[in-house]
Amino acid sequence: MPEALIRKPFWFLRHGETDWNAQGLSQGNIDIPLNAVGIAQAERAARALAAQAVEERRIATVVASPLGRAKATAETAAAALGLPVELHGPLHEVSFGVQEGQPMAGWFDDWVEGHFTPEGAESFLQLRERTVAAINHCLAQPGPVLVVAHGALWRAFRAEAGLPANVRTPNALPMWVTPPAEGETAWRFEPLDLS
Repeated sequence: MPEALIRKPFWFLRHGETDWNAQGLSQGNIDIPLNAVGIAQAERAARALAAQAVEERRIATVVASPLGRAKATAETAAAALGLPVELHGPLHEVSFGVQEGQPMAGWFDDWVEGHFTPEGAESFLQLRERTVAAINHCLAQPGPVLVVAHGALWRAFRAEAGLPANVRTPNALPMWVTPPAEGETAWRFEPLDLS
């Protein structure tokens, strides 16, 4: 039986922008660094997260993908919070196989829908299973936890959370994620106001 998501609230933060994000290229596990915009985005997100005054939302643990763009974003946030960063390998972005470095074209929608998997890539179903285990690892840490990871991984979480999967998550926009209330089936995402 597939592993179920632990029902605990947490913060999610996709990494800041990279040059490949800006060009619409699929990064997968190619370790593209943050660009100047991405660094500024990470700093803005860090300030907003550090300013959280609500006790039940105050971050206790930061866990990140080991890929540089997520690690750097997490380190920026953790520095503002006065916390260390735990790296967790299974939070890494999906492997897109032969599509890494290629434009995010029509193949991507087919991949999310489970109709196509590029040669050498992880299927969307495999990513969903890995994502549940990775998020559950994070949620077993003292919370609330800040999870810093990637866009395709977050699509997989959305699918597991009872929401439409193929929705782009903005770079470096912190989201407060809460499990379904009694009688509901879908998780809720509340973007943090960065103004």
